[in-house]
Amino acid sequence: MTQFGGVDLQHSRNMVIVKRNNDLTLINTVRLDDEGLAMLDALGKVKNVVRIGAFHGRNDAFYLDRYAAKLWAIKGMEHAEGRTAKVELMSGGQMPFSGCSFFLFETAQCPEGVLHIDQEGGILITCDSIKNWVESDQFFSEATAKLYQQQGFFGQASISSAWKKATQVQAADFDKLMAMSFQHLISAHGEPLLNHAHERIAQSIGEAFPTIGQ
Repeated sequence: MTQFGGVDLQHSRNMVIVKRNNDLTLINTVRLDDEGLAMLDALGKVKNVVRIGAFHGRNDAFYLDRYAAKLWAIKGMEHAEGRTAKVELMSGGQMPFSGCSFFLFETAQCPEGVLHIDQEGGILITCDSIKNWVESDQFFSEATAKLYQQQGFFGQASISSAWKKATQVQAADFDKLMAMSFQHLISAHGEPLLNHAHERIAQSIGEAFPTIGQ
């Protein structure tokens, strides 16, 4: 359960796990139950926790403490329980694992970025900037599902009006994002979008910023 603008919201979230050798990096953390933690431990050793969205991060502290992991985050973020990032994420800077680069939404008033993994034709990992909620799922409350449907939050590779308003992000950032090479999208919200993410995101950008490219 989360709260935004004084309204209680219950919806799904995704955590991405990247493995390099036996080292694990957690992106957009979600608190797992005991069964999930056992499965996580079987995968390898958690070394890094990565926060790429200003409105996420409440579960970071749990993993930082449990695994003595390193927190990577964007400058200007406020972290749960007063934590501080060990490494600042920046374009062209140090990355938590190999084959990865960072993209920053420079115009956003609330820190937000994207990770690009250079494999399988290019994979974007996003937080709130681009979601892929095609429809509600079993983790939604009925009230939240109805609200999001009314507000047009569901759709492939969507850019929500609420996130745009909160961050005041400008179209120029998305124009730069589209210069990157990628085929797949894994968001903190919704199902993975495989094979045609670049063209679908381009369409969403055109819908969210009708004047882009004009």
